Amino acid sequence: MILSRRGLAAVFVLAALVGGLFGLRCPVAMADDATAALVAKPVAFPDMAIGSDKAPITIYEYSSLTCPHCAAFAQNVFPMLRSKYIDTGKVRFVSREFPLDLKAAAAALLARCIAKDDASKFFDVTMMMFQQQEELAAHTTETLTAIGGKFGMKEADVEACVKNDASLDKLQSDQTFAYDQLKVGATPTFFINGEMSKGAMSFEEMEAKLDPLLKK
Repeated sequence: MILSRRGLAAVFVLAALVGGLFGLRCPVAMADDATAALVAKPVAFPDMAIGSDKAPITIYEYSSLTCPHCAAFAQNVFPMLRSKYIDTGKVRFVSREFPLDLKAAAAALLARCIAKDDASKFFDVTMMMFQQQEELAAHTTETLTAIGGKFGMKEADVEACVKNDASLDKLQSDQTFAYDQLKVGATPTFFINGEMSKGAMSFEEMEAKLDPLLKK
């Protein structure tokens, strides 16, 4: 892995935290209004959001770039969600990182470096990473270097990006907040107008949650 020693230590803390999640029971979920307010609070990394700020529904997704269920959602469900709900002004969709391992953490940092403040580019990059998830898992450094190269980054640029301790600190801070305050314990986890939904959803399952909210 091309992570700095300090960065590795920080992400090992993250990995240990997430690894322990599956043996814990999260407290009872808060009321939707309280959760919606909490999840909307600014976090260390700027939110990557697409869709109208005036949309009646906001979806926050916590995902990991090495999570197969997250990849399935991104490739099979998200395009339809975007076409029917996001691009039509009905849904604002926010992507937040919850890396389950070191490889996902490095990929998340690279996506941030490539996109900078361009949310649309961020979604393009993460989609590319989901499409290459097997390669990312098996040949992490080579895959990240190749993806960076597609966006004009040299190998040294990619290495500097994933070795950035300040960015790793932000990643750790945001994941700790998600775990401690929002009770995120697995990926993908969605917050739909404050209501938590854990695990992958089909497009039909997503529709069943969204359509009643649009009728209110």
